[in-house]
Amino acid sequence: MGRTLTKVPRSPEFVEGIINLRGKVIPIVDLRKRFHLPRVESTKSTRIVVVDVEGKTIGLVVDSVSEVLRIPAETIEPPPPIVAGIDSSYISGVGKLEDRLLILLDLAKVLTGEEKHLLAGVA
Repeated sequence: MGRTLTKVPRSPEFVEGIINLRGKVIPIVDLRKRFHLPRVESTKSTRIVVVDVEGKTIGLVVDSVSEVLRIPAETIEPPPPIVAGIDSSYISGVGKLEDRLLILLDLAKVLTGEEKHLLAGVA
């Protein structure tokens, strides 16, 4: 993943640790663990995507990033009741881009209020 990850004792199991990014301490969340998906080993493709969630900066461990896209709002549809085994409450919509369908996570709902509070104590 490229940065030194520091483990934090007694943090939630889905928190991989913290990193220092440009002088700011950022908690790192493993989305596979958060969604109870099977564990896979990190590879050269594994990335940390840094996002802002309700004013807090967090890093999300993802398997890979193939590209960064801008999806026009008019091409986004509400999520179906279940998508790829993930509860649709975590999904803000499905973006249609050319011949592809892209699942869009609702980052504000990926973590519960209690989990966000715990993360604030980690960083």
